[in-house]
Amino acid sequence: MDKFLKKIANLITVKTIVTLLLTGVFCKLALNNIISGEQFLIIFTTIISFYFGTQHEKKNTENTENKEEKEE
Repeated sequence: MDKFLKKIANLITVKTIVTLLLTGVFCKLALNNIISGEQFLIIFTTIISFYFGTQHEKKNTENTENKEEKEE
């Protein structure tokens, strides 16, 4: 249960909120034919790639730091 609450707390970060809001905005724009499907795909892919890329890099950095601490 504690891990679940920690994961929920991690979801409520500025980066996550911005990603979800941008996704919602661009979905609305695409559904209203303000932007094309192709434009939506490019924008959405960029946003999601950045979000998951930074998450992956953060985990790699934490793992590297943990390994260095164990070696000392």
